[in-house]
Amino acid sequence: MDSAATASGGGFERDGVHSGRTPPEHPFRYTGLRVTQRRAIVLILNLATIAALGYGLFRLLSPGGIDVFEAIMLLGFLLAMPWTVLGFWNAIIGLMLQHGPGDPARSVYPFYPQGEYDRPRVLSSRTALTLFLRNEDPLPALARLEAMTASLKATGLERHFRVFVLSDTSDEVVAKVELAGFARFVETVDLAPENRPVYRRRAINTGYKAGNIHDFLDEHGGDYDFFLPLDSDSVMSGDAIVRLAAAMEARPEIGIMQSLVVGTPATSGFARMFQFGMRHGMRAFTMGAAWWNADCGPYWGHNALIRTAAFQGHCRLPVLPGSPPLGGHVLSHDQLEAAYMRRGGYEVRVLPIETQSYEANPPTFPDFAKRDLRWCQGNMQYWRFLFEPRLKLLSRFQVLQAILMYIAPPAWIAATFAAAWKAMSAGFDPTYLQLGLSLFGVIFFMSIAPKLAGMIDVCLTRGAVRSYGGPLRFGLSAIIEILASMLMAPIIAVYVSVFLLGLPFGRCMAWSGQNRDRLGVSFLSALKTMGLQTVIGVSLAVILLFGAGATAFLWALPMVAGLCLAIPFTMLTASKSFGRWTTRLGLFAIPEEGRMPRILSPLVPHAARHWRRPQAAYRSAQREAGVARQVLADSRT
Repeated sequence: MDSAATASGGGFERDGVHSGRTPPEHPFRYTGLRVTQRRAIVLILNLATIAALGYGLFRLLSPGGIDVFEAIMLLGFLLAMPWTVLGFWNAIIGLMLQHGPGDPARSVYPFYPQGEYDRPRVLSSRTALTLFLRNEDPLPALARLEAMTASLKATGLERHFRVFVLSDTSDEVVAKVELAGFARFVETVDLAPENRPVYRRRAINTGYKAGNIHDFLDEHGGDYDFFLPLDSDSVMSGDAIVRLAAAMEARPEIGIMQSLVVGTPATSGFARMFQFGMRHGMRAFTMGAAWWNADCGPYWGHNALIRTAAFQGHCRLPVLPGSPPLGGHVLSHDQLEAAYMRRGGYEVRVLPIETQSYEANPPTFPDFAKRDLRWCQGNMQYWRFLFEPRLKLLSRFQVLQAILMYIAPPAWIAATFAAAWKAMSAGFDPTYLQLGLSLFGVIFFMSIAPKLAGMIDVCLTRGAVRSYGGPLRFGLSAIIEILASMLMAPIIAVYVSVFLLGLPFGRCMAWSGQNRDRLGVSFLSALKTMGLQTVIGVSLAVILLFGAGATAFLWALPMVAGLCLAIPFTMLTASKSFGRWTTRLGLFAIPEEGRMPRILSPLVPHAARHWRRPQAAYRSAQREAGVARQVLADSRT
């Protein structure tokens, strides 16, 4: 897009009258390089990096000719690199945008005004807030929805929004809890009859979540300009929602506007650790990706505002030939819906800044791994769409990247094991083992580059380190989280590799209720989940230690340690004591723990921000909360 040209469809200057907002000082336009130039730069950087690393590896392997094991090493390296290299450059570009001379608010997301003068006072649209449930405790989800409704009321624009709870629950016991909880929710929020929340439950979840969405739109879509899909762990402030609606009103060319989603404060030690690493890393990564993705951004399936007519007209996905898990209804529908929306002529934009858009993260490592496998299963259906007619070239690339994201872990596992076998097959040659583990090191470094860029971003942003608990807490948390990521990487790689091997034979993950807050993993459960990783790790350690010596073992330690420690790592990070210990010390703290947004105050337990308050004050707050709950219960009775 030309840096000097005003974007098509007018702008906030044109829409200032009907929206009731004071027009901003500058007209709507994207500054900086054209989108084609941005994409050319990113393409060159990625191809040059992959080519340089691949050529360096080829030169090391080729003097004596390349045999089968060396070919596996080279191929594995090349398959593993594209996703990690792209993440590396996204993070670098994002960091430069955040702290360079330019203004990303004008070059990346000028469609989203942030100033006080641009706070919406009037809306002309109607939006459906759609909450999706399936076989899990609905009460926490309804509590989040209640907080969102109260936040919308505070904006004075709640009449433009209506809540729909769309259930695919097949468990009759859970369904009864849903109905009872929804009835209490309706009574509590006390909205006007025309905005009264609606509950609908499907007897059969045909098409999974995507089918649920289209069933809803077929019945109610004509009444709403936009809809906002919410997962059961989603939370968004009223201000964030109405700003998205106002921005979509002003930009008719945008079909999907995806907000940046961050984790809510948690009592689970694993969730705290995971979301701490993601929190600062996502800022730089998403900013860099949005800079060149531009109008062809991704959609993550929730916490995004979607233009209803455009979605109905362009985003209905086909049923794939064959039987599940690789055939049938598409599971990971979101990225394909973004590609179809772009094919239909609408933009898909990502807002790369924090706007009080939240989600909860899995409380234990096994729950995280299961979620990852569900995504893996869905993404493996994408190969059928690589040659879908009329998709944009960048959309095809994004579909390919979604596939390669899950090809990368088994690829570097294969490369590393090929290097180890090569080193052992004809007497120990440390060169091959060092080479294999160097591949692991390079890929791991590039995979954590967004986190490293995020840490630099925090250090360069005034007051940011303090919001993460201060220099000591932030620095110690960062070191521990990176070490934990190093342990988790080979565990997840084996997990994904074994799952992919089983997919062609019908192995699949059930898409049902998820554990959102239950802590604790028994030894037997950990053994069942992580036993294979442990066997592989111990076997590899023994072979290297006694067959190749201490040097080989030490070189392999970064990978072997994670596999050998899979069971204790799983049990420790899932334990309640680990969660209490991290919260009391303020480890893995995120900004919301120090300064709690109003939308989260009724939802986040005090234990999730324990380090911020002395024990006496904490106990006093608990007593006050208990009294308030009792008063509320008495009033309802």
